[in-house]
Amino acid sequence: MMRWLLAVLLWVATVPASAQANQQADAAPLQFRDAAEETRFHALASELRCVMCQNQSLADSNALIALELRREVLDLMREGKRDGEIKDFLVQRYGEFVLYQPRVAGRTWLLWLGPALLLLAGAGVVTAIVRKRTPPGLPADDGQEW
Repeated sequence: MMRWLLAVLLWVATVPASAQANQQADAAPLQFRDAAEETRFHALASELRCVMCQNQSLADSNALIALELRREVLDLMREGKRDGEIKDFLVQRYGEFVLYQPRVAGRTWLLWLGPALLLLAGAGVVTAIVRKRTPPGLPADDGQEW
């Protein structure tokens, strides 16, 4: 019984070490074939969002999933996929959220037009408040004291 317990404890103690070793292997820098491939990769990775960090690009994130996605993007590039095809693949897998610049579509129209609509609504509220403060027929205050 004591041997069995010791074996289980030893195994449990080595699991985090092996997981850390796998993560460090994944963190190894990517090897590019040439400068053009590296430039294209960095441009594409900066247009994609880390699905875990949410406020960092794929190029900037240190999350494990970002490391895996960077490797996958490079593999897709080497398979001959164009940037649009790679983005489409990631959108199918993770949704429009993965793109820093979501496409203009029926479901994203509010995202694109929302700021302009809010600005117009704010201007309308300010105009209504100013008109309400100035009674009709009275000249606007010209800064002179009576």
